[in-house]
Amino acid sequence: MERRGFLKKIGLGLGAFAVAGVGAGTYFWRAGDQANANDQGEFEITRTPEEWRALLTDNEFAVLREEQTERPYTSDLLEEKRAGIYHCAGCDQAVYPSDTKYDSKTGWPSFWAPVDEAAIGTKPDNSLFATRTEVHCSRCGGHLGHIFDDGPQPTGKRHCLNGVALNFKAA
Repeated sequence: MERRGFLKKIGLGLGAFAVAGVGAGTYFWRAGDQANANDQGEFEITRTPEEWRALLTDNEFAVLREEQTERPYTSDLLEEKRAGIYHCAGCDQAVYPSDTKYDSKTGWPSFWAPVDEAAIGTKPDNSLFATRTEVHCSRCGGHLGHIFDDGPQPTGKRHCLNGVALNFKAA
């Protein structure tokens, strides 16, 4: 049985685990000490933390720049079904097309592929008891979410993203 299925079966979905870890009422949770997006390397768009704070909402800053995670089932993008493109909320780069979006039943917007592999970057994330693959915007380094190997074909990947890190633009 996969870890996600096991946690669901015993009633400890990732959302319950996250809330239990940081207390009820907290919108975001952080699973360990990982470097923040500002430390990921050189990107086309770079700003100081103060400049990012001036451009982003508090929630966007927490996810995109501090690599926090929104609670599951809180994103309006879960119900978005229109054709279009999802853009990075930090720099407006197109990152995911609507035709690769699917309902993973995890509580976060999920996709099986980006608009183009060059639109995203990845790095190891060792913050939650195992190594995961963190995904970020290749243009500004903004944290988008994580990639798992339990998605649908043709890729078999699940890009599990924070809705607050994305802006949807209808076709």
